[in-house]
Formats: sequence, C-alpha cells, structure tokens
Amino acid sequence: MTKDLLWRGMLAGILAALFATLFARVYAEPQVDRAIAFEAAHEAHAMGRPEEEPPVSRAVQKSIGLATAAVLYGAAIGGIFSLVFAYCYGRIGRLGPRSLAMLIALLGFLIIAVVPALKYPPNPPAVGQADTIQMRTGAYFMMIAISLTALLLAGQVRAMTIRAWGGFNALVVSAIAFIVVVAVAQSSLPAINEVPGDFPATVLWKFRVASIGMQLILWTVIGLAFGWMAEKRLRQANAPR
Repeated sequence: MTKDLLWRGMLAGILAALFATLFARVYAEPQVDRAIAFEAAHEAHAMGRPEEEPPVSRAVQKSIGLATAAVLYGAAIGGIFSLVFAYCYGRIGRLGPRSLAMLIALLGFLIIAVVPALKYPPNPPAVGQADTIQMRTGAYFMMIAISLTALLLAGQVRAMTIRAWGGFNALVVSAIAFIVVVAVAQSSLPAINEVPGDFPATVLWKFRVASIGMQLILWTVIGLAFGWMAEKRLRQANAPR
C-alpha cells in the first residue's frame, strides 16, 4: 500500500509543481527580470564595462529550467507527503483520506513556507551577498527544523492535555506552545538584512508575495490531488472481495 501511495504522492507533487510553475511564470519571473536588470546595471556601472550575458540565458532559465526544477522539487515533496500520510492515516482521529491530506498540506505550507518566511523572507536576485550565502541557507533550514520541532512539541502538548481540558482547550494550548517556541527561536537566530538601499520596494514586495503564492498553490494542489487519489485507492483496498 505504501508503494501505491508513494507514486501517487509523486504524481500529485509533479502536477502541483506544474501549476506553481505557471503561476511563477506570470507573477514571479517578471520581478526576477527586474531584479536581474537592477543587479546587472549596478555591476556594469561599478566595473565600467557593458553587461555580460549569463552562462544560461534567461529564456532557458524561466522556461525549461524553471519547469525542470519545479518538477523535481514537486516529486520530492509529493513523495515525502505520501509517506507522512501513510504514517498518520488511522492515527489522527477519524479523518478520512481527503481531510487528512488537506490537514497535512496545511501544516506543510505553514511549516515550510510561512514560518521560515516570517524570519527569512524570500528575496529575488541582487538581494544578498555572495559571501553570506552559506550562512543564509543554513539559517533558513534551521528555521524549518525549528518549526517542525515546534509542531511535534505542540502535538505532544495536545495529547497530554486533551483528556483533562477537552479538545478545544487542548488545541488552543498546543497552538500557544507552537507560537512561543517559534517566537523564541526567531528572536535567537541572527537577523539578515542585505537589501540594497536603492532596490525597488515594489519589486521586492511582489516577488515575496509571488513566492508565498507559489507555495500556497503547490501545497493546495498536492493536498487536493493526493487526497482524491488516496481515497480512491484505499476504497479499492477496503472493498469486500
């Protein structure tokens, strides 16, 4: 069964990645073009020479390159999604396949996209220094790990308090525990602000909104598509023979 769910998860992830790519092509890529033009103009002015062509053209980057990267990422996320679903199914209340898939998708969007972006929002090209890229990458993944740890801790708090305080109160307490852990962690991690003073604020804002929009589309489509496929497969498996 896990194998059946795995390939369905990867298929849902690829489908979701294609939708996210279409969204990125319309809303995110124009901001990337503006950011690259800003960076190239500054470098050309500083070095006193014309702009150089990149090794890979922008036409390739935002067509085949973008689609390939998105499909690989979507397949990986979809595969992990299916494994999490297989573990949680039957262990979280009486949620059906579609409801559970959407719950996992919501938590995935929260943990991987929203919480890290509160501390380290996505930035377009020309924002960020080359010598800090390892530090910035490490800090971002550390924020994902912390948000995942906070989610697991919140689940433990809910499990320990649900009998004594009831479902709603236990949910509130666990949500507060999650927020406190995330807030403390974010205040402890280093702040990173490398946005050039003359960088267009509108480009920065639109790029960040588009990045969150891509993640929202990715997780929503995965939840819907995988939930439908998983429900159909589980119904076949449980059908009387």
